[in-house]
Amino acid sequence: MAAFVGAVKLFISLVLWLNTLSSIQGARDFYEFRYPFIKRASSFSSSSSFSSSSNDEVTYDYIIVGGGTAGCPLAATLSQNFSVLLLERGGVPFSNANVSFLRNFHIALADTSPTSASQPFVSTDGVINARARVLGGGTCINAGFYTRANSDFIRRVGWDARLVNESYPWVEKQIVHQPKLAPWQDAFKDSLLDVGVSPYNGFTYDHIYGTKVGGTIFDRFGRRHTAAELLASANPKMLTVLVYATVQKVLFDKSAGKRPKAMGVMFKDENGNQHQAFLTNNRRSEVILSCGAIGTPQLLMLSGIGPKAELQRLNISMVLHNEFVGKGMADNPMNSVFVPMTRSVEQSLIQTVGITKMGVYIEASSGFGQSQDSIHCHHGLLSAEIGQLSTVPPKQRTRQAIEEFIKRKRDLPREAFKGGFILEKIAMPLSTGHLNLINTNIDNNPSVTFNYFGHPRDLRRCVNGIRMAAKVIQSDRFTNFTKCDKPTVERLLNMSVKANINLIPKHTNDTKSLEQFCKDTVITIWHYHGGCHVGKVVDPNHKVLGTRRLRIVDGSTFSESPGTNPQGTVLMMGRYMGVKILRRRLGKAAGV
Repeated sequence: MAAFVGAVKLFISLVLWLNTLSSIQGARDFYEFRYPFIKRASSFSSSSSFSSSSNDEVTYDYIIVGGGTAGCPLAATLSQNFSVLLLERGGVPFSNANVSFLRNFHIALADTSPTSASQPFVSTDGVINARARVLGGGTCINAGFYTRANSDFIRRVGWDARLVNESYPWVEKQIVHQPKLAPWQDAFKDSLLDVGVSPYNGFTYDHIYGTKVGGTIFDRFGRRHTAAELLASANPKMLTVLVYATVQKVLFDKSAGKRPKAMGVMFKDENGNQHQAFLTNNRRSEVILSCGAIGTPQLLMLSGIGPKAELQRLNISMVLHNEFVGKGMADNPMNSVFVPMTRSVEQSLIQTVGITKMGVYIEASSGFGQSQDSIHCHHGLLSAEIGQLSTVPPKQRTRQAIEEFIKRKRDLPREAFKGGFILEKIAMPLSTGHLNLINTNIDNNPSVTFNYFGHPRDLRRCVNGIRMAAKVIQSDRFTNFTKCDKPTVERLLNMSVKANINLIPKHTNDTKSLEQFCKDTVITIWHYHGGCHVGKVVDPNHKVLGTRRLRIVDGSTFSESPGTNPQGTVLMMGRYMGVKILRRRLGKAAGV
């Protein structure tokens, strides 16, 4: 019997190993079979499909710019009834091991090569951040946590609650999983309850006060499932997806006396060759921007929609003056407290969260400290490296200074950091900033200011959150797990300052001031939003004000980040808006 059980285990292990091997080595064949509509941008031809005009010129009912968290479910939904062209500036995620596996999460962020899935940018605040450039968007590089928004958010944005509750499950059935709770997360859960973050709500997608275990887009084998997989639900005969297609601007008909009408887009392929794609003549055809909170306001301005002075400064031909494009940018500031351990701990990303009534969320991660393959990388929010740019004044935080900083770290000794981080994040920050163009090259990041802790209330909430995180770490449940003596708060914070990565000068001897600690160690968890707010840039149906046939479907329209983590709601938003568009256009004939 024992031999039989052993043979079964060996067989299962072999199948899993072959599955992993084939999923990487044969990923190209796999995605070409399952997603035959995904092609390189250089293959684009005006006579390839969907010809609806009297000549051979190809036109589309919908052109979606950005194959990310919202763009993929939106394209899959609209393709059920109409021809859709989805343009994504990055490549496919299926053959990228750094995207596909949880264990490589930090390496994916550290890979900043020109063709990587992660494009780094540094806000003027000095915080290192990342933008996705890959089919699937932020779902390919994030920490995977999945949760819904609360009902108050749905009410504030004016969405149909019934359709929302139909759209979330559409996503969840395809790519969301219940996590197998890691030991670090289990101890963290018990500690949250010990310090009063109650009740315990168990495993749930719902956003409710207390401690809960949320969903994840990582399956039980640690494999990531991204928004790109939602394209499997598309009508393959009605969808074309072009990767390495970088849209440079929206094309408009600016006939005198009429509102500018979107006609199509101009984009370049992976070889730098220019192409144009056009909408059908139907008045309901649309260009839909789903480029995210950084990309959408940037592309709007490059297309001639934005503040007049901003466009004139860069000699951009103005299509429509709108002073609010790029305004109201916000990011949920996060700070982390490093927790040492004397032994290695299993890697885990966010699985458990404490939703407090004081405006902060408490989360945790583990096992992403230094190792032989990551010692020379910067890991953003999960970095456990020593060395800061504290001697470089704010005005000198140039790209060259950043590169020199990263280069110097190659000489650092390998530190024996083990353990993880307790993270506290501000919910609905009151501090906001702005986005401005630096030049007219769409490949370059714009200038982004989030103005972290510009509002005193945000700083007060951060202090309360750090105190809560310290209580969690010092609780009996957590110290029994870490097998470490209860460290003093001052010692914890000093260690955390050294382990934190941003380009803000540090005050390592001033950690008795929690306000200073918050300012020194602020980092991101990629929940930035705003820049194209409802009522200022788009109407309640997300159509761009003052234009025809142009819409925005992404987090740039949000004035707050939904739930503890926005990806679930942005995924749902793509499905929701797709269904809403189809039903308004077709009524019951939409069939969705």
